[in-house]
Amino acid sequence: MQRRIGLAAPFRYDASIRIHESEDMLIGAVLILTWLVLLLRYPAKALPVSLAAAVGLGIVAAVVMWQDSRETQRLERLQLRLDFAPQQCPTGRPLLVLIDNGNNVALTELRWKVAAYAPGDTVNLAEDTYTAPRYRGPGELLPGNQWQDCLPLPPLRPGYRPQTLNFRAERLQGTFSD
Repeated sequence: MQRRIGLAAPFRYDASIRIHESEDMLIGAVLILTWLVLLLRYPAKALPVSLAAAVGLGIVAAVVMWQDSRETQRLERLQLRLDFAPQQCPTGRPLLVLIDNGNNVALTELRWKVAAYAPGDTVNLAEDTYTAPRYRGPGELLPGNQWQDCLPLPPLRPGYRPQTLNFRAERLQGTFSD
């Protein structure tokens, strides 16, 4: 069987190519067992290499944790307000969004999910379906600037009116320029 790989060829799922999870786990177990055998059999040579690998992995983990905490702090400095404002917004897009960038760097991308809560309740009344709108912020928002737009409402559970609900942005994901 010949396979041609080309840039214009569409992707097709081929069941004969899939790798099973048990095979992946077996490969990992064999690698760990091999490393342990080498460490026990040749400790003078394997120990320095293992320590260097552990230090390298620790450095990578520390950098990833630092970047994650920095992004979290920057997202916390953003002020994002959602209001149901059919008087100020066009028909079909009654959710007024106001974003204020309180950071010292520009916001380059922002995504979030909209949650709807009845006053004093903790149950999210916005349905998270595949057809629900995807919410994205401005392309680039400079430090200290604001952005305002009107967006569509998420699909709500039956029996709830949007004017009686509180809307919140949840699961914020953003990137900032450095």
